[in-house]
Amino acid sequence: MTTTTPPQAPRKADTGGATTGTVPMPAGTARIITAAGSVATLASTFLAWTWTRSFPGDLTVYGYPGGLQVLTLTGALLTLALLVSGAGVKGLRWLTPGGRNSAVLLLALGTFAVTWYAVGAIAVTLGGLVNLEPGGMIAALASLTALVGALGLPADTPHAGEKAPTRALDRLLHSTKAPAPTPAKPLPAWTEILAISGAVAIGLWVFSYGVATPYGELFVGFLLLGAAGIAAANRAGLNRRLAAVTAKHRTVTVTAAFVAAFVFPMTQTSEAYTTLGAYILIFATVALGLNIVVGLAGLLDLGYVAFLGVGAYAAALVSGTPYSPFDVHFPFWLAVLTGITASLVFGVLIGAPTLRLRGDYLAIVTLGFGEIFRIGMQNLDGTSGPDITNGPSGIPAIPDLEILGFNLGEEHTFLGFEFGRFSNYYLLMLIFTVIVVMVFKRSDHSRIGRAWVAIREDETAAKAMGINTFRTKLVAFALGAALAGMAGTVQAHVTYTVTPTQYKFVEAVPPNSAFLLAAVILGGMGTVSGPLIGAALLYLIPEKLAFMADYQLLLFGLALILLMRFRPEGLVADRRKKLEFHDTGQLDIPKQTGLSKAEATP
Repeated sequence: MTTTTPPQAPRKADTGGATTGTVPMPAGTARIITAAGSVATLASTFLAWTWTRSFPGDLTVYGYPGGLQVLTLTGALLTLALLVSGAGVKGLRWLTPGGRNSAVLLLALGTFAVTWYAVGAIAVTLGGLVNLEPGGMIAALASLTALVGALGLPADTPHAGEKAPTRALDRLLHSTKAPAPTPAKPLPAWTEILAISGAVAIGLWVFSYGVATPYGELFVGFLLLGAAGIAAANRAGLNRRLAAVTAKHRTVTVTAAFVAAFVFPMTQTSEAYTTLGAYILIFATVALGLNIVVGLAGLLDLGYVAFLGVGAYAAALVSGTPYSPFDVHFPFWLAVLTGITASLVFGVLIGAPTLRLRGDYLAIVTLGFGEIFRIGMQNLDGTSGPDITNGPSGIPAIPDLEILGFNLGEEHTFLGFEFGRFSNYYLLMLIFTVIVVMVFKRSDHSRIGRAWVAIREDETAAKAMGINTFRTKLVAFALGAALAGMAGTVQAHVTYTVTPTQYKFVEAVPPNSAFLLAAVILGGMGTVSGPLIGAALLYLIPEKLAFMADYQLLLFGLALILLMRFRPEGLVADRRKKLEFHDTGQLDIPKQTGLSKAEATP
């Protein structure tokens, strides 16, 4: 006889604490408070925040946001857009394919940080809160209201237990987590290409705005809102959606990126900002070369900037400057080959006796080489040694490059745009960056690139598998040195002067060995875009925050500590690093499914 159990009503899920936000409140109330606070924050940017123009940005105007008000306005608009998208409004759902409330929380936090930083900067600069106009006070209270409302939004992912954690900090950290984005619907190829073009255009506009910020307070606000915006886009799932599209159209993505880089000088109103772009590309190109040595081969090189110096000195000596002991003037391409060859030879000479060392011992030897190079250039002054480099004074009066009759030191007009001296050198370095990227990608996907990765992961195992580790490491060392020497040939002409002090291990102004290594680690070892982003940040931030120069190394160290704690794989990480540094839920040892000892006993 068969017994049937009557169907029971489905049990209602206990979600009372499963998705509770940081501040317990009804979801509808939280959305209303967030929306009201964001609207009020937006409206406050059209009011005066202070009475005097002594504070940078002229925040005394009614009806026209300026300076930090523009950033607050942007943050409030983005917060509202994500809030509306999370509510399921048709036409905006694509903004939040992954996390909804977590993205709103991060943007509300960024808007709050920018607004309160502006209010605090006004009070500190002008001498007290009395210098605030009603608009500034309204902005501070409104952004705080929006943040409190966002903290009350439900978490996007349920808690591990049935109830929410009792600690507010645990609830806050959980509220910033988000699920993976839902699969995207198939789109026509032209739509995906249009999305890539739009994303690249937005990236160009954001970078151009950051470079052109005229004062440090505005740049700090830009960093605060930019960090919150990137984190919000990541939680919303837009980064993964864009990554999936760019993976399908790699050629289009790379082409669009370099077209945007080519257009960059045309977006700048001052040659001073293009100067930053030229130096960033020099720094980034050298960082990519170091990425081969450190990121792919796993060789810790602390004296890498010396190879940049070798290329620069070699180019300076054959540039035709009257301060060179050699009365020669090589054409540009021959000077480039001279710098590459000199750095390559130095790389082989230094690497051959030292690359049998590993780890800290190799790092110490390379650090010593960097200092020996700098001291050696100082001593070649005619007194302590042969008169070759003019000693500490260096080699000045390096003439501008001339390529096919095109003098890079003169202004030129192209498509109606004026290209000054630094714009010309920026475009030249962009060509070199393309070459370095091609070399890196081809090497990474080649047989020797896989051998580098094998040595990086376990040199003993790689040697046991038949890889000639010494020769393979020497190739990486020599190739990285050659790429640094190529960048050095341009650096010598951009700076007009080559001196030994430019190539220290640690210096306030990059490039130097410490900052180059940090750019690779910060951006993401073994990737192409990682060192480019890391180099841009590490060059741009000290340049824009000159008023904090006394605390530069302290802030730099704190940033690295936070990075190692929360994102050890770097800002841009490959799949291997993500699996290495983050829990994937997989067991290192497969779960045993055989019989136990008791079951096996007859």
